[in-house]
Amino acid sequence: MKAFTKERGIVATLNRANVDTDQIIPKQYLKSIKRTGFDEGLFCDWSHRADGSPNPDFELNQPRFNGARILVVRNNFGCGSSREHAVWAIVQAGFSVVIAPRRDRNGSSVPAFADIFANNAMKNGLLTVELSENDVDRIFSAVGGHEGLEASVDLEPQTITLHGTEELVVAFDIDPSKKSYLLRGLDDIALTFEHEDQIAQFENRHDMQMTGA
Repeated sequence: MKAFTKERGIVATLNRANVDTDQIIPKQYLKSIKRTGFDEGLFCDWSHRADGSPNPDFELNQPRFNGARILVVRNNFGCGSSREHAVWAIVQAGFSVVIAPRRDRNGSSVPAFADIFANNAMKNGLLTVELSENDVDRIFSAVGGHEGLEASVDLEPQTITLHGTEELVVAFDIDPSKKSYLLRGLDDIALTFEHEDQIAQFENRHDMQMTGA
């Protein structure tokens, strides 16, 4: 897995909450046994009309978002089924960061991301950033007022910088273990290999016990 340190790119906005994994990558795209080509199905039911032609009314089809690297959405993104294909589709479409707000009102809260989606994202090098609703509103407003707005997401200092007429800097929190995981570019297999010597020693002891040596 490629390490994540810093990303700078165009910011695209999708002003929708509770976007589930079936909307991110519809079920008809799950038939492939390969881990490639899922970008074609990203938000397909929204991005295309019934006849297969592009839907000009879908937010991410706007030319101003071509080549975007950072996606800003609303709360509870990635809810629904646990399909890892949703993360693959987002990454293969060119996004490396997804930003969403946590919603806290009247003593109840709605997370920025569904837990399983966030875990799948981390394991595939996709950074998920949780901000307050106010901070996300500020980003939406900035993007709406500046076509082609770019931002820098820097994981080490945990900051997002919007490069508009006036730079806006927003700090974010992240679990230290998740941060380390991404900075080092480690997936579950790579983490296992870090303990290869201990695993070999355990296997040798087990073999000796089984043979009575």
